[in-house]
Amino acid sequence: MLQPELFMALLATFPLLLIVVLMLILHWPAARAGAVGLLAALVLALGVFGYGQRVYPQLGIPSAVGGALIEALFTTATILWIIGPAICLYNLQKITGGIEVLRQSLGKISTDPKIAALLVAWFFALFMEGAAGFGAPIALAAPFLVSAGFKPVQAVALALIGHSVGVSFGAVGTPIIPQVEATGLSGAELARATGIYHSLLGWVMLAILVFLVTRTDRPENKGKSIWAWAAFAAVAFLVPFFIISRFVGPELPTLGGAFIGGTLFIGATLLIRQRTEPREIVPTLETSGLSLLRAAGPYLALIGLVLLTRLFSPVRDLVFAVEWKWALGDTFRGAFRPFYHPGTLLWLAFIAAVFCLRASRDQIHSALGQTLKQLTTVTIALAAMLGLARIMVHSGMIELTAVAVAGIAGGAWPFFAPFIGVLGTFVTGSATTSNILFTDFQQSAAQNVGLPVDKIVGAQGFGAAVGNIICPHNIIAGGATVGLKGEEGVVLRKTLPACLIYATLGGLLALLLASL
Repeated sequence: MLQPELFMALLATFPLLLIVVLMLILHWPAARAGAVGLLAALVLALGVFGYGQRVYPQLGIPSAVGGALIEALFTTATILWIIGPAICLYNLQKITGGIEVLRQSLGKISTDPKIAALLVAWFFALFMEGAAGFGAPIALAAPFLVSAGFKPVQAVALALIGHSVGVSFGAVGTPIIPQVEATGLSGAELARATGIYHSLLGWVMLAILVFLVTRTDRPENKGKSIWAWAAFAAVAFLVPFFIISRFVGPELPTLGGAFIGGTLFIGATLLIRQRTEPREIVPTLETSGLSLLRAAGPYLALIGLVLLTRLFSPVRDLVFAVEWKWALGDTFRGAFRPFYHPGTLLWLAFIAAVFCLRASRDQIHSALGQTLKQLTTVTIALAAMLGLARIMVHSGMIELTAVAVAGIAGGAWPFFAPFIGVLGTFVTGSATTSNILFTDFQQSAAQNVGLPVDKIVGAQGFGAAVGNIICPHNIIAGGATVGLKGEEGVVLRKTLPACLIYATLGGLLALLLASL
């Protein structure tokens, strides 16, 4: 017979399990599944876990529920601030023909779309994760993959899997910040503790990515193997990633690894193609130097803005200092840095696209109109999923589940530590928020069982990164940029096995590292 604590922990996970079943098995769209999951979370939080009564009794039920939902709506708005301009940019590129120019340019690097997938889903997505994070890599990489010939479901899944290896140090190391504050360990110590997991295991995610690319590629390319290129891509990123995380700190492993590795990969690809196809006739006009510069201009502007606001200290300090904050009592709060947020940089890139692509007023209006239509169902799904997350967090349902797992695991806790990170990101959609939620808990669990804190906290950061690829509203946000509607469960079925494999290997590695 189940102990009461374990029964309550299982009951607390019911809304999450319900969403997984509805999306994976019944093929419900995310908006409907999220709404049902939110309703289930509200019923359990109020009727079983005493939300607004035993939990936050000073607030009462209306204020407790309202505060959590306001937090969810605020976070929804900040996510829409990213995917809105990303969709606008993609729509404008499509309307003006810029996407076709970029697609043909990818063909000049390699005629094999699988090589283009490596370049975009691995290096480009990792670069944007290291530079901006917060959904920007998926919003930008997925449309590129669609333009390279992949179906929307495939494109979103590939972008999610490809960028995950760099999420622990995304947005110039942002997920590490709450761990530094919670543990007292330095950023350099945490970078070493977290980086070792991805450095040793990151090739697994690239292998899964290549497997999916090979399975879903067009028939005429089935016979062409890219495993040698995949091995080179893994080494090109993971070696500088390891060195930077080991000897520099948490700000640049992903950004630096992607930049160095991507440069090497493009250079090697062009060199080999030049030797094997010396008399190739390259298409002109659409892919002329000027046309390519115009089509790539918005993305070059975005990269420049990201580097300027992340790595140039005077500008970074200036834009980071402007913060809009709100709070309801001591319980509910939110913050938004308008000039540092990647969404603002994406809006500036969209403005740059208007000039680079010489877009007419009608084309701009068309791009904005298409974007508004695409965002309708996305907004509902995001709000529902985030509402569920905030209710579960504030009612203590998430913490209860984590504590129960830790109590059962005992000395085997290192194996389960990454899965707690996965759980946090699955619920909240953010590796940073997962680290905020569970770093204290992971530290306490490590100390109680007599395990090295840095290894367990590193496993938390690793798991938080892995959870990005199965988080429903990450899938929703990425799918929105390529017009994916009602097929979020199909994406989840592609990314869930990758998540489980990577997290399991991370757990085994954590057991090994904790025993050394």
